[in-house]
Amino acid sequence: MRVNRILLSSSLIVVALVVQVSVLARLHLPGAVPDLLLLTVLGLALVYGHVGGALVGFGAGLLADLAPPADHAAGRYALVLCVIGYLAGLVKPESGKVRSATGPMVVVVAAAVGSTLLYAGVGALVGDTAARHVGLGSLLFTAALYDLLLAPFVVPGVMALARRAENDPLAETGSTASGDISSGWFSGGTGLRIGGQRGGLKVKAARARTARAGRIKGVKRL
Repeated sequence: MRVNRILLSSSLIVVALVVQVSVLARLHLPGAVPDLLLLTVLGLALVYGHVGGALVGFGAGLLADLAPPADHAAGRYALVLCVIGYLAGLVKPESGKVRSATGPMVVVVAAAVGSTLLYAGVGALVGDTAARHVGLGSLLFTAALYDLLLAPFVVPGVMALARRAENDPLAETGSTASGDISSGWFSGGTGLRIGGQRGGLKVKAARARTARAGRIKGVKRL
């Protein structure tokens, strides 16, 4: 991951975790707790793609596993968010921009339900049966409802910050020409596309200088 992605992702994840633990977890809402950390991972995954989503999800989940007052096995939520981030990154908009709110809302509901089921499934494998006592159906409904209500205030802002952090002048020029704003995740890792853009800009500048020189010589001949 590039430095700006690491810094932005780390900052957003820390803020989301602090708010979730200190504010949302203390609201004592019926059923599940609104998962601000999950929504942050989704917003980043929809910009960075499946590889970035998996890495961000794993880091966010591991931090949540280690942060107090965690009462579950370390690595459990890291696995859940890693899988969710990877799957969310697979549906990253090809154009780099979300044309309607329907797609992201479907992703949020699917992620809320999927993360709850996966977390309960991993818990069953390690002997944690808390979901059975609370009621899995109630957890699924409230998790989807809370995350869906919170998503319009979180996911678009996270995606906007991630895109803004990606847009250096060369990347912005190339993305305007191709119409793909969010493809910098793959090109940033290899540097091939950015190098191609720089080479193209140099060639265009050389051609422009040659054309201007030709016009000046022609005027002098006249």
